[in-house]
Amino acid sequence: MGPARDVAVVAFAQTDHRRRTDELSEVEMLMPVLHEVLDRTGLKTSDIGFTCSGSSDYLAGRAFSFTMALDGVGAWPPIAESHVEMDGAWALYEAWVKILTGEADTALVYSYGKSSPGEVRDVLTRQLDPYYLAPLWPDSVALAALQAQALIDAGDTDEPALAAIAARSRDSATANPHAQVRGSRPQGDYLVRPLRTGDCPPIGDGAAAVILAAGDTARGLCARPAWIRGMDHRIEAHGLGVRDLTDSPSARLAAERAGAFERPVDTAELHAPFSSQEVVLRKALRLDDSVRVNPSGGALAANPVMAAGLLRIGEAAAAIHRGESDRALAHATSGPCLQQNLVAVLEGEPS
Repeated sequence: MGPARDVAVVAFAQTDHRRRTDELSEVEMLMPVLHEVLDRTGLKTSDIGFTCSGSSDYLAGRAFSFTMALDGVGAWPPIAESHVEMDGAWALYEAWVKILTGEADTALVYSYGKSSPGEVRDVLTRQLDPYYLAPLWPDSVALAALQAQALIDAGDTDEPALAAIAARSRDSATANPHAQVRGSRPQGDYLVRPLRTGDCPPIGDGAAAVILAAGDTARGLCARPAWIRGMDHRIEAHGLGVRDLTDSPSARLAAERAGAFERPVDTAELHAPFSSQEVVLRKALRLDDSVRVNPSGGALAANPVMAAGLLRIGEAAAAIHRGESDRALAHATSGPCLQQNLVAVLEGEPS
């Protein structure tokens, strides 16, 4: 059964993603993006029926840090607002459901993350099981290296193939003015074998924002809306030891429930922070060589934590807005080794 209402992404904006933004607070980094996404539709804050954000207190280093970002949105007069301690893709899911229920006709979704102030590899250990894994402090790169080695041992890939994924992604990012890393470069030294520097995402700061609208409202705000035909998210078992790291059943199930397998897609924006994770996702999501994968450069070109998943949905929608795609798949992930996965299918109306 399809959604009860037609809901579309009608506008998308993002920062230029940078290694450091010491001169900017989260609010100062976010405000230009919020102004830009509203300007694209002609809407004012008072026209938005629901606002939802995604961010992480662990990155900010203080509790309820998202409340400061509301200064950039403008929370007075009072607004209908929510927040998820997740990537902004999950905030978009909440906003989508809100519009489907008829409680709003428009929604503003935004997310942001500043990874530069701390050691993001250590911060991400706080996602792990607090009893068995977290006390060992295995960082995000070490865990991704376990997954990469499992793929190599299974014969699913090898180091030259991983290097080719990294080179293709960053070559694609050459045309993306917002990307942090553009153009192919040497793979560099091993960070954690078998992953080299080039197989890993850049550390940086950034933000993104999206506006959703329903039905005729969407058509009035955007020349070619990116209609969300389906969206679903699933999670793997928390314990890494009980998972097959060479596969992603949760991504496959989310794609099936979102309707991704009903008809081929022409574009896929995959949230694969490590080159090895694209191998897993291509298999789980049944993406062959006819599909353009990460034409924006993906997370290997810019990976602002808590915004990179929303970026994938925004980039897929923008491709539809520009007429470069008719049916696109967008994927977001959170947690170690693709633990949580969200898949959205977007379509444009025939030209």
